[in-house]
Amino acid sequence: MYVIVEINGQQFKAEQGKKLFVHHIQNAENGATVEFDKVLLVDVDGDVRVGTPTVEGAKVVCEVLSPLVKGDKVLIFHKKRRKGHRKLNGHRQQFTEVSIKEIVA
Repeated sequence: MYVIVEINGQQFKAEQGKKLFVHHIQNAENGATVEFDKVLLVDVDGDVRVGTPTVEGAKVVCEVLSPLVKGDKVLIFHKKRRKGHRKLNGHRQQFTEVSIKEIVA
């Protein structure tokens, strides 16, 4: 059994017991329970239900494992040829690590 759920504007395939890195959830604390009810698709042993736009009554219950995890550093390099202009910026995206505890279909 798996579901496609929308969390903070992104779609994830969620199965019970899996861990996900989602965009940073503001008020999440370590060990807190978070529910997401924007379930777009439910698959129970080959029986697929697609929502219009969401599946009624379906939700995903998650536990926050780590409220703030930094992703890999992404380097942005700008250069203009023959001008001596170079600029290097770096960015590390913030994520929240959640574990799927229960899927209610």
